[in-house]
Amino acid sequence: MCGGGGSRLWPTSRPSRPKQFLRLLGDRSLFQETIRRLSGLPGLLDPVIVAGVAHEVLIAEQLEEIGQAATVLLEPEPRDSGPAITAAMLHIAERDPHAIAVVLASDHHIPAVGAFQDAILRAVDVAGQGRLVVLGVKPDAPSSAYGYIRPGKLIDAQTGGREVDRFVEKPDRATAERYLEEGCLWNSGNFVAPVSLLIDELKLHAPELISPVSLALAEGVRMGAARRLAARFSETPKISFDYAVMEKTSRAAVLPVDFTWSDLGAWDAVWAAGDRNLEANSVKGSALLIDTAGAVVRAADGMMVSTVGIKNLAVIVERDAVLVCALDSAQSVKTVVERINERSWAPAGETSSLTRDLQELSHRLDDWLDVSALPLWWSLGADHSRGGFHEHLSLAGRPVDGVRRARVQMRQVYVYAAAGAAGWGGPWRQAVDHGLDYFERCYRRSDGLFRTVVDASGAPVDETAMLYDQAFALLAWATAAQVTRSPAFENKACELLERIKDQRRCSLGGFAEAGESSHQSNPHMHLLEAALAWMAVGRSPCWEALAQEIVNLALSRFIDADRGYLREHFDAAWRPAAGDFGRIVEPGHQFEWSWLLGRWFKLTSDRAALEAARVLFKHGVAGVDPRRGVAVDSLNDDLEIRNPQARLWPQTERLKAALLLAELDPLQRRFYEAEAAAAARSLLNYLQAPVLGVWRDKLSADGSWKDEPAPASSLYHIACAIWEFRRRQEVGRSDLAADVAVMAAARGFIGAGQPAGSFLEGGV
Repeated sequence: MCGGGGSRLWPTSRPSRPKQFLRLLGDRSLFQETIRRLSGLPGLLDPVIVAGVAHEVLIAEQLEEIGQAATVLLEPEPRDSGPAITAAMLHIAERDPHAIAVVLASDHHIPAVGAFQDAILRAVDVAGQGRLVVLGVKPDAPSSAYGYIRPGKLIDAQTGGREVDRFVEKPDRATAERYLEEGCLWNSGNFVAPVSLLIDELKLHAPELISPVSLALAEGVRMGAARRLAARFSETPKISFDYAVMEKTSRAAVLPVDFTWSDLGAWDAVWAAGDRNLEANSVKGSALLIDTAGAVVRAADGMMVSTVGIKNLAVIVERDAVLVCALDSAQSVKTVVERINERSWAPAGETSSLTRDLQELSHRLDDWLDVSALPLWWSLGADHSRGGFHEHLSLAGRPVDGVRRARVQMRQVYVYAAAGAAGWGGPWRQAVDHGLDYFERCYRRSDGLFRTVVDASGAPVDETAMLYDQAFALLAWATAAQVTRSPAFENKACELLERIKDQRRCSLGGFAEAGESSHQSNPHMHLLEAALAWMAVGRSPCWEALAQEIVNLALSRFIDADRGYLREHFDAAWRPAAGDFGRIVEPGHQFEWSWLLGRWFKLTSDRAALEAARVLFKHGVAGVDPRRGVAVDSLNDDLEIRNPQARLWPQTERLKAALLLAELDPLQRRFYEAEAAAAARSLLNYLQAPVLGVWRDKLSADGSWKDEPAPASSLYHIACAIWEFRRRQEVGRSDLAADVAVMAAARGFIGAGQPAGSFLEGGV
């Protein structure tokens, strides 16, 4: 297992190069030493390495250095040891379901190779008796840095294996001393067990891990010796194997071992494990130590460190950061890293000030959504007596009664379903069920479509079935299907789509909206959004066909062939509507369509869609008022301001599109990142309301706010932007493969419709 960032060994250990890949105690890394420690064991097969995608190249290099073949399972994001071990066990079971697995952390220091191998062979014998065996290290001193195991009765006198009486967490110093007297063992976190038994115990005690990990393996991509787990892996609970299985199983056993062991969890452990001179100093790199004792000193290549008159300190000097701490406070270095992350500091040369700004803005928006908005709009924004969701909250956070539109109900359902998918810990499922029940009960018409407006009691007010509202039903159902795994939602969605086609199909393609302006681009935008959502979770080919049809219509009709901006209203032949009505160009929709076409490009490598997305974004920027720093509501087709008011939602769409294009267009990344930062700052201004979790919606031309309640409909826009921001921060700048693929597409190496992966697999 190659997870973990080793934050207590900062500044030498970083997320990009965590401690397991560092040469802390010799010429080989801890990872390499772990593999070499197994060499010569009888019956041993090549190892399976579980690691993050960011470390794929590093692992390949270090394996090549020691001449070791291995299978590498690459996680899209770290989810702790529970999902990691599950992935490895399922992978091994595909090849040899009768194998016995030796599960090792890659960052431990065990110098006594012979004693270690003897322990592994004894553990294999105990495991063969139907046991999950953990190596329990006999402590040589009380320590609060490790968890403990209280051993039970003897299982096997020959091996020394014992039952586990109980696992205990990291104790304080006094408790650790008591544990030592009682014969407790350090929990090394290393296991030996039959693969089939491990899988059975996972199914029994942590079944929620099995399905998403199985799908992540099945849908993953194989590239040589590496197996990239699909994005579904990120749906697993973030849980350790100890919590998931070992503390619950009746099959646990512990094998007491008596050899030197350390997880090198902090600089004091490195000092204790390393070679020391006569003054008890552990030194690596160019260093001059005068009147110095009991210190660990590390100097990066090209750096010179000198110490005078110090004792029991860690002095760690990298080219961009320095740590000085007392060795007895080494466990607290993790706090330094946390503070650095909170303040968005970054070493010189690693991130720019713009990147740090984006990180800080993303964190602020994340906190606002998760801590304030989502709880508020469920506790007070939902009508817990009559059902459904209120259309507005006052700026003081109080519900405002009134009529309720179908689109708002399903937007709120979408938000809470997506919040669940994004890992929000609140009652998202309760909110989803609450909204879906109300929507079915109050909005469904006899023809299977959904009416647009009911009153506060749920009685119909407007029976019109707006295409716009049907699109949000499709979108909400897609997200509900994603988080609940219920196939019923796709059945309902396919049925609704067929009714839309039957009743609203236009002769020249696309669909008609109800009302006077029947040919509009806006409802198609949300139909495309729903189709893309269903392409990710559904099985029916109708969703890709729907998306392709709408993209084709957008590229050929909605977007002006000469100027490249997107219009709102058309005639029956999909030509711009006559008169002033047909001149409307909305900056917010330029951004929103740009985002959707960018997503389509990611799925299909359709270069025409990417180019249109770029041009639409620039036309959206033409609608940004430089004085207020906000996108206005509308322009005319000469791109002069039509309505200078600036609602909240266009700012969110500017942010979403800028973030995605920064990923898709690396040659213009700095431009888009600057736009994203500006959009995020403007959005934060709208969120400065008297109560956290609500917002102001309309900014006048003179810079004053319209005094009115916060519309629930905006939560969908805000949440989507924040989640796009979060996704972009997680993607970061280290995904070289994605950049290469996008740049290749941008320069014409990938044809329209050709998957980006085909270029990468051909060799870069």
